[in-house]
Amino acid sequence: MMKKLSLLLFVFVTTLSFAQIEDALVFLEAKDPAVVSAALANPITILSQAALDRKNAQGTPIDDRDVPLNETQKAEINAATGITVLAKSKWLNAVYVRGTETNINNLLNLPFVEEIEFADKSLNRPAGGKQFTNDKFEVENESQSRIVYNYGTARNQTEMIAVDYLHENDFIGQDILVAFMDNGYPGVLTNPAYATLRSEGRLLGYYDFAARVDNPNGNGSHGASTFSDAAGFLDGQFVGTAPGASYYLYITEDSDESPAEEAYWVEALERADSLGVYVTNTSLGYQDFDNPTFDHTYEDLDGQTTIAARGANAGFDKGMINVTSAGNDGRPGDFGYVATPGDAPGSFTIGSVTSAGDPSGFSSYGPTVDGRIKPDVVAQGSSAAVIDRYGNVTTSSGTSFSSPITAGAVASLWSAVPHLNNELVTQAIRESASRYTNPTDKLGYGIPNFGDALDALLLLSVEEQLQDTQFALYPNPVSTQINISFPKNSDSAEFALYNILGEKILQTNITTLRNSVDVSGLSSGMYIASITSNNKTTSYKIIKK
Repeated sequence: MMKKLSLLLFVFVTTLSFAQIEDALVFLEAKDPAVVSAALANPITILSQAALDRKNAQGTPIDDRDVPLNETQKAEINAATGITVLAKSKWLNAVYVRGTETNINNLLNLPFVEEIEFADKSLNRPAGGKQFTNDKFEVENESQSRIVYNYGTARNQTEMIAVDYLHENDFIGQDILVAFMDNGYPGVLTNPAYATLRSEGRLLGYYDFAARVDNPNGNGSHGASTFSDAAGFLDGQFVGTAPGASYYLYITEDSDESPAEEAYWVEALERADSLGVYVTNTSLGYQDFDNPTFDHTYEDLDGQTTIAARGANAGFDKGMINVTSAGNDGRPGDFGYVATPGDAPGSFTIGSVTSAGDPSGFSSYGPTVDGRIKPDVVAQGSSAAVIDRYGNVTTSSGTSFSSPITAGAVASLWSAVPHLNNELVTQAIRESASRYTNPTDKLGYGIPNFGDALDALLLLSVEEQLQDTQFALYPNPVSTQINISFPKNSDSAEFALYNILGEKILQTNITTLRNSVDVSGLSSGMYIASITSNNKTTSYKIIKK
């Protein structure tokens, strides 16, 4: 009887202690203007050359968000009574802490602490209702067959989205840096599927943000499988969708479920950006936690509220494409909707279909609470071919696999046009998809065709290059006024217009500031315009309405 009472007391004390511990974001005062100015004047001190090259090529601005937060202030918070700093974010200018509610609130006494945002939303605003608690890897961890699949099985998930077209044209992700965020990559240093990656020096690094160690193993093997769908290569058996890309592997999952994992994830995203990463893959989603007071409700999933969503949006602003799994909560009785960071506008969110292209029952759906289309597109996630931690080709199911299949495709696509920005690339992928004109809550814009996206982006790239070196006339056909855009090497020119008999009917000087010509008085028909600049004359056919 005494033993039973002792056990009950232990459970009560443990529960009470658990309830007293809280997690929170602590926002710091604005970064020191002098420090910011010095860093922005010499950005190589805060970003790698690869990051600077990527941002310069795509016109992505470098601003105060790229400047690290104040480490002295972080250390002072970590030294405060009862406080542990688990993660930090330069983009949010905040640290993620754990401690009692009282000790966390006491941080407001520090002169540089601006605001506190508790993970338990009842401490910030009225709490939402409890949602469903599921293992985020439940679908992926279901028993799978250990049959060794041939290359043809991996080919279906590749050909479904026309990545083979990219590979046939030698776009395999070369010179594109990709970062994976997951729970661990055991075997990556010995797995034969990554022998070529290792020998060519394209495994660029790894870090465990939860344990704070340089080790790829983490606390699970989920990442070992997801990584294979982009980077794996076993000659004659399996080829990932970006076999020529270079990779960083980050661990952002802890042994428990809390919003701290979102904070680790944002910190990893910041690291990726600072190293010049183009594409990230996140086969993770956050909605419910071990402490139910931290849970996200549907109303929280507006793409702006959660820690992860805010990080994803900042990452997109910084020029990356953040490919993210939609989640596996689509079955009746589950939460249903896309989790975070998949809810963010800054995430390129991927749902799942079967090998035949039908919606997977487990795949989470949209729309977001504010009515946006999510997922963005879909790829094969049911019985997707993967390589396990030991180098065996097998299958697994979940949006965890449709996401890296797509992430690798994005890397291969971007390797064709690395100077184009992330917004142009993602929009080309959406527009290539099977349901672009008729999206649905389950499929988003549908199954993308990366071959069509490549053709569209190559055409756009040519047009941009022509605009740099040639004049352009618009609109054409014209009703009243023809406009002339100037190339970079010219600021004035002579404009002449001829009828079909070769008779000059109009001549005028044009400049970048006076670049329009009135043709309203001309009769309808065809004319020839000639523009002379820098001793070079170019002719254009004009149709007058």
